[in-house]
Parts: sequence; structure tokens; C-alpha cells
Amino acid sequence: MIIAVDGPTASGKGTISKRLAAHFDLPFLDTGMLYRAVGWTVKQQGGNPDDENDAVKGCVFDDGLLDDAALRSEGIGSYASKVSVHPSVRTALDKRQRDFANQAKGAVLDGRDIGTVIAPNADAKLFVIASPEARAVRRFEEMISRGEDVNFDDVLADILKRDDRDQNRATAPLKPAEDADLLDTTELTIDAAVQQAIALVNAKLSRRRDKDPA
Repeated sequence: MIIAVDGPTASGKGTISKRLAAHFDLPFLDTGMLYRAVGWTVKQQGGNPDDENDAVKGCVFDDGLLDDAALRSEGIGSYASKVSVHPSVRTALDKRQRDFANQAKGAVLDGRDIGTVIAPNADAKLFVIASPEARAVRRFEEMISRGEDVNFDDVLADILKRDDRDQNRATAPLKPAEDADLLDTTELTIDAAVQQAIALVNAKLSRRRDKDPA
């Protein structure tokens, strides 16, 4: 079973995906961490994330980097958003994601093009959204909890910039798959959002079983 979870930054898709993976006992991959690893590597190399050649060089990194807490910083998130617009970077990371999705046990993957590009035949697809303001509050509070000195208006502006890059890039733009279920978390607690996500996946699986009982 493959579950694809897509959506913009700070929509809650990461936490929802982890909880879905635990509930259905499936391996989990946060594909955004791959792009954060590329962004971090580009930064360490002194490269320009807006330059495609520099960005491609950042695609070579050790798997251990994915567990580095430094990748979670807001600055690296901005680098990740910039490198992700380059077609050659997406191509370099596509196989890695598809291999994870197609392992024997199945998987849960979250990102921005899982249901449309990486796993278009996923058994269940969710597209998680929330208002920009709600997402900015979540990100702002998360950063404050880490002791970062941030301004709410700057956080909101950065989220809007990321949305624009993600939605308008030429390759694999952020958009819901035609058969994805929409989950709006703006007014939901994380527990309520997770329960709705589980219900949506179960409903999709039930419909598939009814359609193909064999």
C-alpha cells in the first residue's frame, strides 16, 4: 500500500504522514528532507541555490545527512525551496523517491509532487492545506520554541514566497492530484487532522476493495 501526502509548507502534512505510517505500519519518507539536504550541501559548498549547476552539485550527499537537525532550520528550508525549482535537481531525486515508494511493504511519502509525479498510482492520496496565516502561526511558534529570533510578518512573507515558487515552477508544480482527497487543517488540532486523514485513507481503500474485490 502506498499513501501519498502532498501540500504546502506548514500545512501539517509531515506530522500527519508520520502518524499515518505508524497507524498502517508502513515505512515513511519525508521527501522534503531530500531537498533540504541538497540546499544544505549547496550552502556548505558556497553555491547559489538559484543557479541550476550549483544546485545539481548539491544532489550528492550522504544518507546520514537526512538525520541532521540542522536541516530543519528555516534558512535551509528557504534553500530547499529554491533548489527544488530546478528540473535537473528533481530528476536527480526522483528515482530515490520512487524506489522508496515501490518497496515490497509499501510506504507513506509526503512532499509536493508525490501523488502527481512520484507515485501517481498510490492507493490513497491526500492533499493537505491550511490558510497562509494559520501556517505562518504554526511556523512562527515552532521557531520561537527553538529559541530563534523571528518576526511573524517575515515568516508569513516567506511562506507566501515558497507557495509561489512551489505552485508556479515549470517542473512538477505543487497541485492536488485529480483523485486526491482534500484535507483542510486550518481549524483542526493535529489529533483531529490525523483522525480525518486515517478516515479518508480507509474510505479510499474501502472503495478500491469494492471496485476490485479480488
